[in-house]
Amino acid sequence: MLGGPELPAVGLGTMGISDGGAIRTAVAAGYRLIDCAPVYFNEALVGDALTEVFETGTVRRQDLFVTSKLASPFHRREHVEIALRKTLTDLRLDYLDMFLIHWPVAFKYVEIDPTVRGWENEDIDDSDGGKQIDPAVSVHETWMAMEEMVDKGLTRHIGVSNFPVALIHELLTGCRIKPAVNQVEVHPYMQQQKLIDYCSKRGIKVQAYSPLGTSGYKEANEPSVLSDEVLREMASAKGVTVAQLCVSWALQRGTSIIAKSSSAERQKENLRALQNPIILSEEERKAIDSLDRGYRFFRPEDWWGDMAMAVFH
Repeated sequence: MLGGPELPAVGLGTMGISDGGAIRTAVAAGYRLIDCAPVYFNEALVGDALTEVFETGTVRRQDLFVTSKLASPFHRREHVEIALRKTLTDLRLDYLDMFLIHWPVAFKYVEIDPTVRGWENEDIDDSDGGKQIDPAVSVHETWMAMEEMVDKGLTRHIGVSNFPVALIHELLTGCRIKPAVNQVEVHPYMQQQKLIDYCSKRGIKVQAYSPLGTSGYKEANEPSVLSDEVLREMASAKGVTVAQLCVSWALQRGTSIIAKSSSAERQKENLRALQNPIILSEEERKAIDSLDRGYRFFRPEDWWGDMAMAVFH
């Protein structure tokens, strides 16, 4: 299983980041994992910021673990390398440390030029209510191409994201290189214990995204993890923030985390939970366990119509 110094326990998520300064402050604070994706439409910005960081000489390329993801229009075997080379162009890198299948659903191909940085539009993330989904593409076809990216030295590791147990089980029946990571939504309201247990038994590291409940993404009428009374009271009693409590809880469950923040102070706050671990008692862990309501903030059924059943149902 990939872990230890090879995979940093806490990474910076870049979804929604529009200022390269957030990348620079995160690296300066001690972040060594930067999590990207083409559908965040900011990889060129991230790449420029990373170049500036490397040019200072304080951090070398080999000191950072950079992850990106395969967008849905590029799941066919002949399109995977095109997509990866486009990401490398945007990030100004020669290789990735991790390349993930972002969602286990293929879209119809969108033509791109891998030599041109940035995006003119957001067509690669537009399913047109599910009409652009291509159900004829097998996860095995996509995975064979992902393995070839390792063979070519374009990425050091490969993995998946948003994969339920059944799809992981199916993928493992015919892969040459096992997925190193399954990056999924995990927080106190969406704990996914059975998925974590299965991945652990199969030697796959679970990486939790939205570990704080996506306060900047959720709708106004949705529940707030950071405002939960049980968590607030527990955090107050320990003299920490709810965010730090959630990070510690996630790490003690054996997951690594991806936490997005543009604020230099909150970036440091999240890291402090790793540097100064908050030990939870069995009673406290049970109290947090009781908060699980299976609540997803990222819901494909809202984006892809009936075809979303191919993911979580």
